[in-house]
Amino acid sequence: MKAEKNTFDMIAKTLYGLEDVLAGELIELGANNVQIGRRMVSFEGDRELLYKANFHCRTALRILKPVVYFKAKNPDEVYEQIKKLNWAEYLPEKKTFAIDAVVYSESFTHSKFVAYRAKDAIVDYFTEQNKPRPSVRINNPDLQLHLHISHNECSLSLDSSGESLHKRGYRVENGDAPLNEVLAAGMILKTGWKGESPFVDPMCGSGTLLIEAALIALNLAPGVFRDQFAFEKWDDFDANLFEHVSSDDSREKPFEFKCYGSDSSIDAIAAATKNVKSAGLSQYIDLKIKPFQKLLNNPGKGILITNPPYGERLNPRDLMEIYAMIGERLKHVFSGYDAWIISASLEGLDNIGLKPESKIKLINGSLDCEYRHYKLFAGKHKEFKARSQYNKKF
Repeated sequence: MKAEKNTFDMIAKTLYGLEDVLAGELIELGANNVQIGRRMVSFEGDRELLYKANFHCRTALRILKPVVYFKAKNPDEVYEQIKKLNWAEYLPEKKTFAIDAVVYSESFTHSKFVAYRAKDAIVDYFTEQNKPRPSVRINNPDLQLHLHISHNECSLSLDSSGESLHKRGYRVENGDAPLNEVLAAGMILKTGWKGESPFVDPMCGSGTLLIEAALIALNLAPGVFRDQFAFEKWDDFDANLFEHVSSDDSREKPFEFKCYGSDSSIDAIAAATKNVKSAGLSQYIDLKIKPFQKLLNNPGKGILITNPPYGERLNPRDLMEIYAMIGERLKHVFSGYDAWIISASLEGLDNIGLKPESKIKLINGSLDCEYRHYKLFAGKHKEFKARSQYNKKF
């Protein structure tokens, strides 16, 4: 592996709408020169920070270490630029590699062909140097590379994460359309909740929001479940330093409340139970089979976050009835709560019938969503606002 300075540039990839949360996580870990981009955050740090970012960041998909930036108008120019690098410094003999390409450009119409040409450049470098050519391995290579092209701006990076960081390692069962773990964590962190009250998800599915909430409340690093990160295969991997990072439990804290999850589906609760047990969080998460409309009480003033159906498998009338029911239950059972609902159905959200405090744009898979915040109170909204203004004055 190439010798490095004490600090270097890094890029953390994330989901749309979570960039500010990820920036905050990186700053808390000690990152410098943090800059927010679209679905990414750039920053500076040392090798320890690279390890920490992979191990601790809840809203990062992967952590990249850029190798080179260049401009290119076609795949052949990409080939020439990549071939210029001294690949012997990055790929010792008998090491395997793979390239992932992401392309946003009118000039490059096929990301797989660009990746193929980049691969050729690396192999041809070794061939022309009369050195053993490295092998390409798609799954679990020794060196994972990430090529990003935006118009004619190109960057080639070492991928320090390997498998996407949203794949924590605790999920053993999938329900219907489970939330991405990074999205779930980002949704919770957007609210500011960190374990100071009960957490409720009344449509919990396979339990992702509940598990991520418990991890946040306990301040347990999501990396504890991972078997391996890509940087562990790098030649400069410092096992002692990573052992220090991964075994440091000084950030952990007690959680004096619980996370409460319910769902109308027996299969969903069975899946959630297995996932919660896999995460070792059974003592912090209470699960029960119960439809939202049959909830008659709450576990004390807290926060409610849920991901209801969006309508892909429901007819419009049934969907509107579900959202009307959500509004009715929020109003009558969860007075005093902060409730947060994500959905791709804006009509459904409007049918909740409550005035949102705020709306945040997020993307769940390929679906554009709104994440709405409701402050729940007894009486009318105007009276609640008047009380709030009065309390601010006095």
